[in-house]
Amino acid sequence: MSSQVMQWPRLLGPEEQEVLELTRRLLDAIAERDWEEYCQLCDEGLTSFEPEARGCLVEGLAFHQFYFDTRIAEVYGRSTICAPFVRMLGRDVALVAYVRITQRVKPDGTVASDRFEETRVWQRQADGGWRHVHFHRSAHG
Repeated sequence: MSSQVMQWPRLLGPEEQEVLELTRRLLDAIAERDWEEYCQLCDEGLTSFEPEARGCLVEGLAFHQFYFDTRIAEVYGRSTICAPFVRMLGRDVALVAYVRITQRVKPDGTVASDRFEETRVWQRQADGGWRHVHFHRSAHG
């Protein structure tokens, strides 16, 4: 299980590339249900708007842990980050926006793809590392 990035021709600086790589690692952790890696990348106060929350703002990791612990019916094979846009909002905050395509094998053995529009916010910590602090994910269609 791995993710890939389909890059725009726009060149990214070193910090932008670092944040995009962290985003790829985050998607891999989700696909592999690697809760430990997910927690290392995310702030404990992570906030999000996502289809599973039905329009409500989610705060913290407990909501997300449920899906790591219980979603066993489908196997996610790959996430593709399409047309990523990375913007540094000062020295310590980065915004990543992209379209994510997931390919998966359904319980009946058929394959399916889904498309999501995602925006993720990363914040640099005192130790110089980055933490994922907010995201907004919209299902397409």
